[in-house]
Amino acid sequence: MLYRRFGRTELQIPVFSCGGMRYQYKWQDVSDADIPADNQANLEATINRAIEVGINHIETARGYGSSEMQLGKILPKFPREKLIVQTKVSPVADAKEFRKTFDQSLSYLQLEYVDLLGLHGINNAELLEYSIRPGGCLDVARQLQAEGKVRFVGFSTHGPTDVIVQTINTNEFDYVNLHWYYINQWNWSAIEAATRHDMGVFIISPTDKGGKLYSPPKKLVDLCKPLSPMVFNDLFCLSHSQVHTLSVGAAKPQDFDEHLKTLDLIDRASEILPPILGRLEEAAIATLGEDWVKTWQTNLPKLEETPGQVNIRVILWLLNLATAYDLVDYAKMRYNLLGNANHWFPGNKADKLHELDLTQCLSYSPHAEKIPQFLAKAHQLLAGEELRRLSQS
Repeated sequence: MLYRRFGRTELQIPVFSCGGMRYQYKWQDVSDADIPADNQANLEATINRAIEVGINHIETARGYGSSEMQLGKILPKFPREKLIVQTKVSPVADAKEFRKTFDQSLSYLQLEYVDLLGLHGINNAELLEYSIRPGGCLDVARQLQAEGKVRFVGFSTHGPTDVIVQTINTNEFDYVNLHWYYINQWNWSAIEAATRHDMGVFIISPTDKGGKLYSPPKKLVDLCKPLSPMVFNDLFCLSHSQVHTLSVGAAKPQDFDEHLKTLDLIDRASEILPPILGRLEEAAIATLGEDWVKTWQTNLPKLEETPGQVNIRVILWLLNLATAYDLVDYAKMRYNLLGNANHWFPGNKADKLHELDLTQCLSYSPHAEKIPQFLAKAHQLLAGEELRRLSQS
């Protein structure tokens, strides 16, 4: 395993982390007796495999149902100083409720402290306010540090880049969990801000949210050769020294195996990546046109400026991925979350375009005339059964 300094925490963190939202039994709390023996055995085998290959960062959250409870049966068996344990608790208006929720997390984990506590989902200005205002959730986290129950405090986010950068620039957090990978590089300026503040950088779900790379379409497989799309994406992320660790949402012990192939390639990333990156760009230009590829995002309206809160940028992005790389299943999965995932994936689908006038909000886009047609095309291609986030299931 390779390790990187996790910003000002000074922790040596493995470049792959064991994310805890795929192997648990339920997305809701259950009684201990309800957890099937085979499910618990699989979770414990997954953790044992992680530790065996040097992945000693175990990451979970209060919002991951039975994950913490089930981890509490295995983590205390390891020397505590050998583990880096992270849990996450969502900021709320009542800071006392935040404290109560954290206490439940620590009780389930059966640990005396966690190394990393993330304020889970600072996705908008209101949640940032709940976190940093006097007497807010961050003050509770500081009290937990004083009590020895938390070593370092960070935040996770699915929010827009400007909110992420604003949160980073408070200089109140030691690390950030955020989305950034080949198909979605919007948050690079946030990573740069985190680097300036010497914060740890943890990439959320590069395999699943990064394109469902465990079941890639043939076109993407061919474009990424000689690497698998999963290894390509890992190498792309880790070729940037500002990135410290990637979450592997393992559901079983074997799920680490493909990722581990990346380790021997990192020193040769500058030689391996350029041909693949070139092919990916050429494929996008061949299917979408060079002008669109290079300028489609120019002067798109913000969500709050768009009639009907249609998430124009996300919808066009998903259409691009489906068209250029055959990532149709991925695009459908994400598109059908729109309208159902609140601040975790905000905005609406393009199903009511006939009721909306987008002329004004698109007036500064060089593609103003095309975009309504493309939004309609995206809805026709991607619409299906409405989906919810896993934790809402």
